[in-house]
Amino acid sequence: MGKKANFCYIDGMIGQLTGQVSHRGDRFVILEVAGVGYHVNLSSETLKRVEKEQSGVKFWTYLAVRENALDLYGFLERRELEFFELLISVSGIGPKSAITILSLAPPETLEKAITSGDAGYLTKVSGIGKKSAEKIVLELKDKLGSIAGLSDSELRGESEAIEALQALGYSLREAREALKNVPDTIIDTGEKVKQALKKLGK
Repeated sequence: MGKKANFCYIDGMIGQLTGQVSHRGDRFVILEVAGVGYHVNLSSETLKRVEKEQSGVKFWTYLAVRENALDLYGFLERRELEFFELLISVSGIGPKSAITILSLAPPETLEKAITSGDAGYLTKVSGIGKKSAEKIVLELKDKLGSIAGLSDSELRGESEAIEALQALGYSLREAREALKNVPDTIIDTGEKVKQALKKLGK
């Protein structure tokens, strides 16, 4: 009997892969599984997390079938895969666009923006273009439902904090990353910015 392969199929597709990263590219890794190297496309956020992994990595995967190619996309968390699948259900948003969107902001931030129904806020927190943001909000708001405890003032506060940090010379990504580390209990915009600056100053 040969070695058991570390992958599984969902409806005839590869649904999960476990192996060792043998090569890292700009937006992908080569994952070696039972002697076979799989080219797995990743978001930049996932790639950062994978760089810290010294042992084996397990990806939830999505196989995009095109006329002349099979493209494999990998996610460390099931939730991220599910959000990716929601994004590609939006007309005009393909797998490459979806993985780029997930490189701009984590699923929970995007969900927050979409369920608020505010395309402008979605553009602000993720950098997604206005037309794409409006389409995503329109098609996904009802599918995602509402997020408990999320108020308009909280959304405004986060958006204003991002603007304040950008005005101080920080990029959208730097501002968003710093604010991710600010406790949710801090609601005041000024205090959010203050705490974010402490993170950025480290």
